[in-house]
Parts: sequence; structure tokens; C-alpha cells
Amino acid sequence: MIFESLSERLQETFKKLRGHGKLTEDDVNEAMREVRMALLEADVNFKVVKDFVNTVRERAVGQDILETLTPAQVVVKIVDEELTNLMGGTQSRISMSAHPPTIIMMVGLQGAGKTTSAGKLGLSLKKQGKRPLLVAADIYRPAAVKQLQVVGQQLGIPVFTMEAGTDAVTIAKESIPYSVSHANDVVIIDTAGRLQIDERLMQELRDIKAGVRPHEILLVVDAMTGQESVNVAESFHSSLGLDGVVLTKMDGDARGGAALSIKAVTGCPIKFVGMGEKLEALESFHPDRMASRILGMGDVLSLVEKAQATFDMEEARKMEKKLRKDEFTLDDFLSQMQQVKKLGSLDSILGLIPGMGDLKKQLAGQDIDLNGKEMRQIEAIITSMTPKERADISIINGSRRKRIAMGSGTRVQDVNKLLKQFGEMKKMMKKMKKLKGGKKGGFPGLGALGNLKLPFMK
Repeated sequence: MIFESLSERLQETFKKLRGHGKLTEDDVNEAMREVRMALLEADVNFKVVKDFVNTVRERAVGQDILETLTPAQVVVKIVDEELTNLMGGTQSRISMSAHPPTIIMMVGLQGAGKTTSAGKLGLSLKKQGKRPLLVAADIYRPAAVKQLQVVGQQLGIPVFTMEAGTDAVTIAKESIPYSVSHANDVVIIDTAGRLQIDERLMQELRDIKAGVRPHEILLVVDAMTGQESVNVAESFHSSLGLDGVVLTKMDGDARGGAALSIKAVTGCPIKFVGMGEKLEALESFHPDRMASRILGMGDVLSLVEKAQATFDMEEARKMEKKLRKDEFTLDDFLSQMQQVKKLGSLDSILGLIPGMGDLKKQLAGQDIDLNGKEMRQIEAIITSMTPKERADISIINGSRRKRIAMGSGTRVQDVNKLLKQFGEMKKMMKKMKKLKGGKKGGFPGLGALGNLKLPFMK
């Protein structure tokens, strides 16, 4: 996961600081050396690291924090604030035109994920009530037009194309009157990329820009390329004048330096981040939330927003009533598990919850994926049961267990383990209900799943 090693290094550094009753200036300097090394190893631009560390050191020593009761906490607060500033300070949004359509031009090198990001952005805007139009202006890459058409079909977003041989500038220009006549209030133009920056590519992009006068030019860069993505951003910005950056593959095994360097080096804010291959996996970039994640303080706001967008609240209320009446069945559990799966991987969920770093380490070797093989196995076991069996697990005898195992392609031991742990979970929920005295509260859709130790977990 991106920033993982940086996050661990910084947390270890601050843990050492907390071990001191009072801090000396030497303690602060030593901590800043550690922070500097951690940032450089995360592939953050050298000048950015130097300026960042100097700013934090000046604030830390200059605010008389050495005499405060919790100096380490103040240092963490300062680092949190400066990391947030480094990444842009506040969320940067798409500038919508007062006179539709809003024209957004997607640019970048080949392989960065431009076409997919165009679709993801279209879906994001569609969810906000907009009527986006995707424009296939990449006429060079084989099957680029077809790829955008497939993405558009999957998302229910129209795609504007023209006959083969039409140049990219004409396609972009013609898409504007088409969007007006079809009531599309956002036009997203997918332009061509190259394996590397060349003058021919830049000239075509400048011609498209002059032809359609876009309200936003967004550069799509691959976070996995580290400092190279910062160099790419500089080149595109000097030639085109960018309005923002979409950073893709942020869920990959990258060091994260690009996210911390791009704004400081180019002045262009990161507006979106791609957190996976799924078409809905494009998130608005919040500098303050990303800083909190890096420092191991979680990102509860993003988790709550994800849950609100994912969970069926009416279904959650019904589930809560069933829990109170002790009527929670395997059908209910399956329904709840399918909702939680939409939040993403267990690793990404834990990364959003403060203080879950140790649990993430414990589960690191188990490769638990809420959309993976193990979860599909549980679904297979439950769906291989009859409705009566799912409603009352006490009727599942030996012969039924064999039939369920055969029907789900699992072992009888797996079926036994799931049934045993589901029974234990129900007992635990009953105890918790008594302890709470039946008071309402909690987070609908997460509670029951959180209490179940899944069969594949040792």
C-alpha cells in the first residue's frame, strides 16, 4: 500500500519522542533527521524534503514546545499541518462553468490510466447529478476508441466518436455542439498519449486546447513512477498550463513521493486519486486526510463517506431491529458482508481507522481480501444452504454439512468452522446487547462482520 513504509518510519520516530518526558533541541534535531531520511526513501523531491524539514524544525523549536507537557504530540501536530500544506492545504475541486458544458481535457503519457480515469471521473460527476459526455480523441493508440466505448457502456455514459481518419482537434471541436444538442453539461475529452513527451504530442494538445478552450486540463500520472511523474507534471504544466493532477495506482506498492512533491514542485493541486482498477475507485484528494493516514491517525471522515455511499441505510435499520430481537440469520450476515465488501479491501478499511496499524501488521501475512477467494468461499457455503438452514443453523446435521460442503466446493471442516463462529458471534452480540442495555448506537453494517473471525483466519 502506498505510504506504508513512510508511515511506519514516521510513527516509529514519534514513538521514540513520546518516550521522553521533556524534549531537548537535540531530540527535535534527531527526530527531524529521521523524518528527512523517511521522506527521501519515500522518493520525495530533495528540495521539497529540505524545505519541509527546515520549516518543521523552526516551528518545533521556535514555539517553546520543549517546555510543554506533551511536546511529542505538538511535534506530530506540526508535522501533520506541514504535510497538509505540502500537498495543497485544502481540497481542490473541479471548476464548473456557469455556462454549460464544462469542458475537461485529460492529458498524460501512455499507460498512466487516462482512458479509465476519464470514465471514473465521468461516473463521479454523474453521481453528482451531472450528464457527462466522454469524447474519444485518442486516434493513435490501437483500440483506444473501443476501450472508451466499453468503459462508457459499463457506466451508462455516452461516448462521442467520429469516423476513422478524422483528426483529434476536429473530434474535440465537434463534440461541443453535440453535447449542447444532447443536454450533456460536462464534456470529458480523452486525448492521446505517448510513451514519452515529444513536441508532436504537445502541439496536438495545444491545438485541442486552443480549439475547445477547456475549463480544466487534468494531467493523469502514475504514482508508481515516483519522481518521474513529477518531471512529467513539470513538462506538461510548462507547455499546457495544467489545472490539476489525477494520481493513479495509489493503491499500489509505491513509495508515495509523487503525492508529496507534485504540488510543491509544479504548483498544480492533486484533485483526484485512483485507488484501484474498479471504475468507481476514483476519490477526491483531501490533503489533510492523506496527512492523517501517513501519520497513522486514520481517516474516519473518508470511511464514513464511503459507508454512506455504500450502505443501504433502510436495510441497515432493518438489520439493527433483527439484532435487537436476536433474529440475525446467515442470510442477514451474507447481505451485510456484501455491503461491507463494497468499501474495498480489509487492508484499506483498516488504514482509515485510527490505531489499527498493529492489527494491519498482524493480518499482513494472511492476504485477506474482502473481494477475494476466502470471502467468495464463505458466500458459496452460505448460498449452498437451504433457506431453512440459513434461518436456523441448529438443524444442520452431519449429512447436511456434507451436502453443503460438496455444493460449495469446500471441506466439511470449513462449513463446521463457519457455523461454529457464527454461533459464537451471535452469543457475543447478545452479551453486548445486555451490556449496552439495548441502547442504540454503533455503525450499521460493520458491527456483526467485525465480530466474526472468518474461517480462513488462524
